Amino acid sequence: MPVISTDKNTEALTLTFVAEFDADVERVWQLWADPRQLELWWGPPTWPATFTRHDLVVGGESHYYMTGPEGDEAHGWWRITEVDAPIHLAFIDGFAHDDDSPDETMPLIRQSVQIDVVDGRTRMTTVNAFESVEQMDQLVQMGMEEGMRLALGQIDDILGDATS
Repeated sequence: MPVISTDKNTEALTLTFVAEFDADVERVWQLWADPRQLELWWGPPTWPATFTRHDLVVGGESHYYMTGPEGDEAHGWWRITEVDAPIHLAFIDGFAHDDDSPDETMPLIRQSVQIDVVDGRTRMTTVNAFESVEQMDQLVQMGMEEGMRLALGQIDDILGDATS
């Protein structure tokens, strides 16, 4: 399991995941840059993702949906706020309606991804920042923490697949 730590900090309003991989920084970056690779892990195994748009530039947007075991879809969007390939990415992550329009009744998450070499392995730190404890708790209760851990847990198999 690549996740080496998870930290829920209610004072900082953050949920942080740290994962390590036996692949170089550029290869781990491709997991974010290539929408077909992103689809292989964004979302837990029972809710695979499909990206219909992925424009990884500052100001760009991504649109996706995850399909549940019963065929139901959960739509989401990103607005890219920072890109420093191959080591840093930041974006706003939100829920969407079926037509990809933002669902303004749901909280936004500010995500920051840092990819570094630590002790010969590639470490990916993903920080999810919330606007309030209530929003953090709402998303954790919806399964975000476990879902992210399961999603990240799929990456080793992708990195080990020479055809990805």
